[in-house]
Amino acid sequence: MSKSRLQKSLLNAKVNLFFYMLTLFVSFFSRKIFLDCLGDDFIGLTGTLNNILSLLNLAELGIAYCICFFLYKPLQENNHEEINEIISLFGYIYRKIGFALIICGGVLSFFFPLMFGNSNVGIGIVYFAFFSFLGSSLITYFINYRQVLLTADQKNYIVSAYFQTGALVKTIIQILLAYYYKNLYLWVAIEFVFSIVTCIILNKKINQEYPWLTTNLNNGKSLLKKYPEVFKKTKQFFMHKMKDFVLNRSDEIWVFAFVSLKMVAYYGNYTMIVNKVITLINIAFDGVGAGVGNLIAEDNKQNTMKVFWELIALRYFITGTVAALLYFFMEPFISIWLGDKYIMSNLILCILIFNLFISLTSRMVEIFVHAHGLYADTWAAWAETILNIAITVIVASQYGIIGILLGKACSMTLIAVFWKPYYLFKSGFRLPVWSYWKGVAPHYIAFVVCLVIFIPIKNMLIDIHAESLWSMAVKAIIILMPFTGLYFFILLKTTIGMKYAINRIPLVAKLRSKK
Repeated sequence: MSKSRLQKSLLNAKVNLFFYMLTLFVSFFSRKIFLDCLGDDFIGLTGTLNNILSLLNLAELGIAYCICFFLYKPLQENNHEEINEIISLFGYIYRKIGFALIICGGVLSFFFPLMFGNSNVGIGIVYFAFFSFLGSSLITYFINYRQVLLTADQKNYIVSAYFQTGALVKTIIQILLAYYYKNLYLWVAIEFVFSIVTCIILNKKINQEYPWLTTNLNNGKSLLKKYPEVFKKTKQFFMHKMKDFVLNRSDEIWVFAFVSLKMVAYYGNYTMIVNKVITLINIAFDGVGAGVGNLIAEDNKQNTMKVFWELIALRYFITGTVAALLYFFMEPFISIWLGDKYIMSNLILCILIFNLFISLTSRMVEIFVHAHGLYADTWAAWAETILNIAITVIVASQYGIIGILLGKACSMTLIAVFWKPYYLFKSGFRLPVWSYWKGVAPHYIAFVVCLVIFIPIKNMLIDIHAESLWSMAVKAIIILMPFTGLYFFILLKTTIGMKYAINRIPLVAKLRSKK
């Protein structure tokens, strides 16, 4: 018997959470080992190269997201023929993009002596690392494109299981090699080898899950004419993809350009912690993305709005809690983990957490926008991108990392906080936007009230130079338990979404039904 939408979402969350907890310690431990054994400059180099590759991968145009949108309906109708055609079209386009990526990567590599000539790492390791990382990316375009079906079918837990297992084993091997041999080439080679191994294993699993799945990339040109909406949606989504890169994946490039390669590693320590938090929250929510698409396909407006406000309440509650946790304890944690020299300005921390809160809370609106296939507001992506770049270039030359973060904060607030909800309610839900602000305002107020109450308590109890993880953990419990309790209580009393969420708990639902 096939699993329900809720069951698949829960399974995605459980599998991702399991691997998240499994890899959390390994990630922080490996970061310490890599910095000590391989050097700040090399770790900064890998971060910069991966961001450059992310820029090249913009050629992907975000088509994977669009393909998921077109797969929702045939998956719901169990239309194997249409699914095979859409996946074949996807593979055809991906193959073309893969060849373009090879050409762009080759041309870009000619400029590496200018870009990295003054760094402390040799130009040889720069080329070896770049082409190894490029090879890992190309595997997705030429072989792994079929995994998009697992995502659209809410079986992303399969992808997570294989990739996370491979990443865990890979990291453990890299730790041992870095500690005993300190060989940069060997460390990079392991990255590439594990990409190939994981690809082979995952494709065997896809064949088992979908034995009827057959693709013919040679029919791609004719299928493109049959599904013109794919190309149309892809063109619209391209600018949104560009905007996401500028906001979320270009920080290391800006830091390298305006500060130094070494500071890429310093800043990377902060973003590593933030990214772990983002991953944890996405584990809980992004598994519902395909479920939301299927929900909207059912065309039940009342149920859709109920789910929307429920997810909004949960998103704000979890995001607000972890944002407070990061603000209270990130600096003491870095002091214990890496040492006081890696602690940066408190203003950097504040802006970083502000950006985190805005990005994560607006994500639920983005999920519903994508589920409706609303990509036509390309002007918004242009505006957000241009504003971000302009502020960054002007301010970062004077204030460095602070200027980079301010560029993101201003552009993201304008578009993600104000425009996207308006676009969703006007073109998706077809409801007045005031109903959104009426519903979402209590979430902002609740978070601000809790911060105002607990920041003085934090200043009294927490020293930036923590003595041990144990003492920091005790203080975290002392502060976060009442913070979370108060935050939850305010949301429960002031938002309808939290009431919906509470009713999901079987015991609460049973008591309410009796009452």
